[in-house]
Amino acid sequence: MADPSRPVTGYPAPPYAHPYPQSAANNNGQPNGAYPYPVYQRGPYDAYNARAAFIRRFVVAMVFLLAIIGSLLLMIWLILRPKIPDFRVDSLAVTNLNVSSSRQSLTGTWSVGFDAYNPNKKMTIEYDEVVASVFYGSGFISETRVPPFKQGKRFRSTVNATFSAADSFVDDRVASGINADRARGTVSFSVKVLARVQFRKGGWRLRRRLLRVLCRDVPVTISNNGSGKMTGGGRDCSVAV
Repeated sequence: MADPSRPVTGYPAPPYAHPYPQSAANNNGQPNGAYPYPVYQRGPYDAYNARAAFIRRFVVAMVFLLAIIGSLLLMIWLILRPKIPDFRVDSLAVTNLNVSSSRQSLTGTWSVGFDAYNPNKKMTIEYDEVVASVFYGSGFISETRVPPFKQGKRFRSTVNATFSAADSFVDDRVASGINADRARGTVSFSVKVLARVQFRKGGWRLRRRLLRVLCRDVPVTISNNGSGKMTGGGRDCSVAV
């Protein structure tokens, strides 16, 4: 039997082999900067793909946000259902009308009274930049500005506009047409109103819109002294927004 107290003898162990070549390892056996295996580095295509992915996500988010905003505005519009106001000419008076066909000039004063009604039960209306014009046929005669005003719910307002012309140049067909109609006793004038309107419900405000009012062919009986008033009662006007 072998003596257990004797030391064990045998072949010496082989030297330890570093996992990296000596040129790629430091004194502690750790790899240095000369790594023997390839290292992945980000290239220009990776940056391009990242930007493209960000743009796609941004576009999708904006489309989603716009869809939400559009849906909310549509719901508000359907709930409130704003109605355009009603306009009517209640009075139109002409004074000192004098028309010269030879000089194509016109002088006179027009006073127009409108009845404006807000039919909305839930919304008020604000009128700004109100401009009124008077025409004979399609021929322009004069225009004037009207002060801004507001209308409450189902509120009726009286709006007055005064026009004047002093030896103003007019087309020959306007001058001759007015004189011909005046000889028959009645001259018809048209009145147009343009205004920026905004519908409101408490803190909600719909975007400002252009209101167009046209009151066609309002008849006025003109006397020899160049004065006259509207005949036939009030005339409804066409209104568009």
